[in-house]
Amino acid sequence: MATESSEGEEEGKLTVGNQVLMVEDDLREMGKNAAWSVSSWKSGNGVSFLRDDNLDTYWQSDGAQPHSVNIQFQKKVKLQLVVLYVDFKLDESYTPSKISIRAGDGFHNLKDIKTVELDKPRGWVHISLSGNDPRETFVNTFMLQISVLSNHLNGRDTHVRQIKLYGPRPNPIPHQPFQFTSRKFITYASIR
Repeated sequence: MATESSEGEEEGKLTVGNQVLMVEDDLREMGKNAAWSVSSWKSGNGVSFLRDDNLDTYWQSDGAQPHSVNIQFQKKVKLQLVVLYVDFKLDESYTPSKISIRAGDGFHNLKDIKTVELDKPRGWVHISLSGNDPRETFVNTFMLQISVLSNHLNGRDTHVRQIKLYGPRPNPIPHQPFQFTSRKFITYASIR
């Protein structure tokens, strides 16, 4: 069970515990274009384990809460979805129970955009970055910060096994009203 809230929004339910990562076809993974850093880590469990596509490895923080994952982009990007893999059955008191997501141009002007509470999650947790207005389907930002504010069973350090960031897939042909996706369609989309 998970609940989420954003600025001026009442708490609602989140889908938690999907063992298989499934996202919409119109989204693409954006994390590979970023520089990743963390507030702290235990030796042998650093930031690289958040992106290694292995659910058996994890980042482990070391020190006082909150624990943060900082994701910085060279240019402004549109982000729509954050997906985390956490497992209460394996990690128990290391499992996050409250997560905050902030966005901004850098460390100096981060603004809270979502706060999510998790109740014994097991699997991929999908956190939408869309706002209250239906026209706000993404966040346009240089930096995203994911902070673990508290853990289950009052744990001090945290384990996060994977983090994926998704943004809208751009139209491959500018000024083209249709979204052609196959190479064959794109090949014949314009006249020479």
